[in-house]
Amino acid sequence: MARTTAVSGVPESVPALLARNVAQFPSKPAYREKEFGIWQSWTWAETAEEIQSIAFGLMALGADKGDYIAIIGRNRPALYWSMVAAMKIGAIPVPMYQDAVADEMAYVLEHAGARFAICGDQEQVDKVIEVQETVHCIEHIIYQDPRGLRRYDHSKMHSLADVQTEGRAAHERFERQLAEREAAVGYDDTCVMLYTSGTTGKSKGVVLSNRNVIETARNSSEFDHLRPSEEIVAYLPMAWVGDFIFSIGQAYWTGFCTNCPESPDTMMTDLREIGPTYFFAPPRMFETMLTSVMIRMEDAGRVKRNMFHYFMAHAKRVGPALLDGKPVGVLDRLKYWIGDKLVYGPLKNTLGFTRVRVGYTAGEAIGPEIFDFYRSLGINLKQLYGQTEATVFITQQPDGEVRADTVGVPSPGVEIRIGDNGEIYYRSPGTFVEYYKNPESTADTKDPEGWVATGDAGFIEEATGHLRIIDRAKDVGKMADGRLFAPKYVENKLKFYPNILEAVVFGAGRDMCTAFINIDLAAVGNWAERNNIAYASYQELAGHRQVLDTIQQHVEEVNKSVAQDPMLSGCQVHRFLVLHKELDADDGELTRTRKVRRKIINEKFEDLVTALYDGSKEIYTETEVTYEDGRKGKITATLEIRDAKVVETAGQTQVAAQ
Repeated sequence: MARTTAVSGVPESVPALLARNVAQFPSKPAYREKEFGIWQSWTWAETAEEIQSIAFGLMALGADKGDYIAIIGRNRPALYWSMVAAMKIGAIPVPMYQDAVADEMAYVLEHAGARFAICGDQEQVDKVIEVQETVHCIEHIIYQDPRGLRRYDHSKMHSLADVQTEGRAAHERFERQLAEREAAVGYDDTCVMLYTSGTTGKSKGVVLSNRNVIETARNSSEFDHLRPSEEIVAYLPMAWVGDFIFSIGQAYWTGFCTNCPESPDTMMTDLREIGPTYFFAPPRMFETMLTSVMIRMEDAGRVKRNMFHYFMAHAKRVGPALLDGKPVGVLDRLKYWIGDKLVYGPLKNTLGFTRVRVGYTAGEAIGPEIFDFYRSLGINLKQLYGQTEATVFITQQPDGEVRADTVGVPSPGVEIRIGDNGEIYYRSPGTFVEYYKNPESTADTKDPEGWVATGDAGFIEEATGHLRIIDRAKDVGKMADGRLFAPKYVENKLKFYPNILEAVVFGAGRDMCTAFINIDLAAVGNWAERNNIAYASYQELAGHRQVLDTIQQHVEEVNKSVAQDPMLSGCQVHRFLVLHKELDADDGELTRTRKVRRKIINEKFEDLVTALYDGSKEIYTETEVTYEDGRKGKITATLEIRDAKVVETAGQTQVAAQ
């Protein structure tokens, strides 16, 4: 029988939570998956049986307590079950990014010393086989989808279905041993190991205990009053701590249902069919959704387009107040009700957000305009601030206290303090145990009293207790004249425009700010088609004169907005260029969670940065790229560099006078 803590009676492990759910609501749906266009469902009792058979099967293959088991693939119930099965036998699951290239995969597999790799399909199996030339710890490869694998050498390769069949057959042989192993799993034993995104270097293995996961899941679920009736859609990378805490931590704590889409291509359709009540997405996804909405509006007829803009202007004015229960006039309420019938309701239904009761965004700061757009529709979108090392939650926004410029108050059980240099520190029940095989980094990040350095700069508002993030502490700096430099603040404003996918702002130690910009191929491509502008590639479209004119308008509009903030007015963009390629995780320019790797971009595009500051009007460049099949290539381009108008402020005038 699974152990519980002596004091509180809380189950001590995720498998213990599973046993509790089976006892409390065995026939309630725990997982759904869409396959071949049909939704399949598993109750908590059926889920427990599937997990048990995987656990027996792993033991039959020789899996021992303390082994590390890699989980690689898209979100599928069987892969989540495999993680919990590993926990049952005392092993440690290591979910990995399915889009990682072989070299990245090799590092994690070797660093973790994984004996088993459970793969979703042939693509992941092929990558594991490729890295086995240099990584020799993998003893068994297990796959779920058998397509394309019939002629492979199966001496050390097994179908997950066969592993489960073997497990069921061997249940009498391993039943007592499994019960002993599961009972031995304690509150402070390792639950999972998750690798960081590696923004500044090699990924680190973050060791999280059952205590970290369960107490964080409990506190965060109680904060938002999550119930067993909630529905979530699991579509984010399984290697990301956010997916782990939502799809396993909170799901097992509350007993709600986790729904897995058929594929990334059907994600939006599946989202609409499920209609989640609890939803999380990084800012990039909300930006992409908004871009698709604006594209559709541009393609709509004049009457429909005018109606959309008319009612959205009203929603922006009164929608957030209605959502927060603040007083709104009768006529404004009536107008909003009409807008809901004609615009907001159909739009939420199209996005799949009709039933969302609680929505969150995190991972990066979201542009305030984007944030306000969704809240104006009546979607209870909030911000949280977290890290892998915190088991996600550091701060959350309470209902009725939601603002675009803060990330909320400390989550239950979390303490926050601000260092002398403005860096944010926290300690909580979710604070990670250690970085695996890296005591130096553990000591640098977590002090003996449990305080963790986040690497972010910010401050706590005295009046509200809300935390405001300025930027990454290492990215916040001073310009040559002493004015504050915070690149993320400007980048988020630029990315509000549907035409801009990514932006990287430079200026630390310089006399002015400059920027690289990536266009959004979907949005700009749609504009090109509507205007009968032919193009053959991203590079050609990015260099089109009308595209550059449009981006220049966006930059200058952002400069006007930035100029209104006295503290950050020096961050206006004086010069910019539109990159000839999209920044890509495969090329090392972004992390797998789509965060900009500034140091690598500075080094890789040093010639372009130099040209932005030396007055050049154009620059010829050659850039190495990685193709989908892993091959390397080189692209060349001559990029136009443009000057943007800036707004002179009192601060600039004062600096100039000095």
